[in-house]
Amino acid sequence: MIDFIEKTLLAGFGALSLTQKKSEELLGEIKQRIDLTEEEGKQFINRLQDAAKQNQQKLEELAREELQKAGSRMGFVPQSDFDTLSKKVTRLEKKLKALS
Repeated sequence: MIDFIEKTLLAGFGALSLTQKKSEELLGEIKQRIDLTEEEGKQFINRLQDAAKQNQQKLEELAREELQKAGSRMGFVPQSDFDTLSKKVTRLEKKLKALS
């Protein structure tokens, strides 16, 4: 029964992170509706919060990837590539000065 409720709530919450206050409210409501011990309720809320954090991390990762793709399509180069090229240009300028 708890697994079914947990899966239903996870599907409903998606990437939404639960605040501590909301978690406690949800725990109280669940305890009233189904006979949960305090420990079972805390474990349940912890699992929900962990899943929400994982979903948030996945969402951030997807957003980062999409931004990189969009930047690439627009012709932007990553900062690391720019820094590498800048150092190379600096070295070549020093070599050129030394030859002059």
